[in-house]
Amino acid sequence: MKTRLLASIIAGFAGFATVGLAHADVTVISFGGASQKAQDKAYYQPFATTSGTKVVAGEYNGEQAKIKAMVEAKNVNWDVVEVESPELARGCEEGLYEKLDYAKIGNKGDFVPEAVTECGIGTFVWSTVLAYNADKVKTAPTSWADFWDVKKFPGKRSLRKGAKYTLEFALLADGVKPADVYKVLSTKEGVNRAFAKLDQLKPNIQWWEAGAQPPQLLAAGDVVMSSAYNGRIAAAQKEGKNLKVVWNGSIYDFDFWAIPKGTPQKEAAYKFIQFASKPENQRVYSGEIPYGPTNKKAVGGMDAAVAAGLPTAPANLTGAFATSTQFWVEYGEDLEQRFNAWAAR
Repeated sequence: MKTRLLASIIAGFAGFATVGLAHADVTVISFGGASQKAQDKAYYQPFATTSGTKVVAGEYNGEQAKIKAMVEAKNVNWDVVEVESPELARGCEEGLYEKLDYAKIGNKGDFVPEAVTECGIGTFVWSTVLAYNADKVKTAPTSWADFWDVKKFPGKRSLRKGAKYTLEFALLADGVKPADVYKVLSTKEGVNRAFAKLDQLKPNIQWWEAGAQPPQLLAAGDVVMSSAYNGRIAAAQKEGKNLKVVWNGSIYDFDFWAIPKGTPQKEAAYKFIQFASKPENQRVYSGEIPYGPTNKKAVGGMDAAVAAGLPTAPANLTGAFATSTQFWVEYGEDLEQRFNAWAAR
C-alpha cells in the first residue's frame, strides 16, 4: 500500500514537472526595434499561443562577449539568439553555439542554401543601404561616390561605427567595383586605400552604433545621408518620414537563429526555431518589415508589392553584393582594432 502510494506521489510530481517544463519560458534575444516588433507578431505571440511557451524577448547589439561569458561560466540564460554571419562563424569555431540538429528544424532543401549552417539557421536576408532625407536632399544620390561628395550634397553623414560595411562603402566610393571589394580589401594597400577615403569624409561623419539611430538622425535633420538597415528605413517610411533608399551598392547578408551552448532550454529553443522557420510564419514577418525570407516556400503567396520591396527582389540586387563571411572571420578582429584606433584619433 505504501509502495503504491509512494509511486503515485512520485508520478504526480513527475507529471507536474513535465507540465512545468512544457510551459517554461524561452528567452529570445534579437536586435530590437522594428525587426523585433515584426518578430513579435510573426513568431513570439503565435508560438506562445500554439505551444503554451511564453517568449521572453530581449535585445542586444551583437556583443559576442556577453554570450562567451555566459557559456564559459556555464550560466546560460539566453536560449535563442539572433546572430550576424561573421559572428556566428567565429562563435561556432569557439564552441559558443550548439551544433544544430536539422531534424528538429526542417528540411534543409526548403531553405536558401546559404541559410543552412552548422550552428545557425538563417532567419532573414537584410541589406545595409544608402538612405537619405528627401526633404533635405533635393537631387537624389545614386551611389556611395555621391555619399562622399559633400560639395554637391552638403550636410553631415552617418556611418556604422565599425569596420564592417564602412570599409566596403569607402572602397565603393573610391571606384572599386562590387565584385572586387573583398579582393582589394584583403591587401594591405586596399585597407590603406579604404582608410584614406574615410579620412576625406571624417570631419562630416556622425557615427551610429544601433540600427534605430540612422532613421532618427535622418528624420531629425542631424544628417542628410546615412548607411542604414533597409528594414529600419521602411519602418520610418510607414511612420510618414520622407526617407529614401538607394539599393545600388548595398550589401546584403543573413541573420541567423543560434542556440547558445549549455542552455537548459535547448528543446524549447529548437521548437521556437522550427516555428520561426516555417514559410507561413516567415511570410508574416516579411509582410511587417521588408527583410527577405530564407524558407523558399515563403515567397509563394506573398503580396507582390511586399516581394518587390525585399533585398532579394531582382531589381534591388542590381549593383548589390553579399557580405563575405569568410573575409570578416579571417580579417575582422584586426580591422576592427585598426578602425577603433582610427576613429578615436
